[in-house]
Amino acid sequence: MRRVIGLLLVAAGLGVAIFQMQIAPASQKTPATQPDSVVNQASNEPLALSILDTLPVKGRAPKTGYSRDHFGDGWNKVGQCDMRNIILHRDLKNVVVSGDCKVMSGSLEDPYTGNTIVFTRGEQTSDDVQIDHIVALSNAWQTGAQQLTLPMRIAMANDPLELVAVDGVTNQKKGDSDAATWLPPNKAFRCQYVARQIAVKSKYMLWVTQAERDAMRRVLGECPNQQLPAPTLGVGNN
Repeated sequence: MRRVIGLLLVAAGLGVAIFQMQIAPASQKTPATQPDSVVNQASNEPLALSILDTLPVKGRAPKTGYSRDHFGDGWNKVGQCDMRNIILHRDLKNVVVSGDCKVMSGSLEDPYTGNTIVFTRGEQTSDDVQIDHIVALSNAWQTGAQQLTLPMRIAMANDPLELVAVDGVTNQKKGDSDAATWLPPNKAFRCQYVARQIAVKSKYMLWVTQAERDAMRRVLGECPNQQLPAPTLGVGNN
């Protein structure tokens, strides 16, 4: 029996957006969205460059007082499913899911490195694939998120637009870097990566530093027709 899970995501100033996903028992396998399809090229979304030009440019605020808890206590849950497993299900292929909504195995075409990672849930292996916040939360804290309400920060930290399954080691190397100090080693993904950062910063009213803006413009100079992803990027969006 397939279980239908409604994903309720609160977008700042945009109301409520509802997504649906199909979760199969462990005996079944279901296809997942490919990492290179996270940007909706066929949509009517605006160009990333045009939205970048609307973002305020300021220096980073002090990191004083930053805590992960300011963005909620871990992953939000929808029924039995937490956002980690929801994003794993979205981004991995050949997914096997347990009866309690945990992704047990699958394969990831890692957007950050371009490598294929075979994922198996386990104490020693689960961290091989991690869920990255496209805009690092500490970066968000220093570029406007301090001024958001707690519910808005929690919404951001659990927004599928802000989340992507990636190689764990590479995610650790990224840390809290912005586009001026870190870009995915996989150059083919950089345009989509920067567009996602711009979309998140626009959606949650964050700013960019001058160096960050310049780095984003350099990347998008190679793909001036790069569109923003849809603001309601969810499970099954192509």
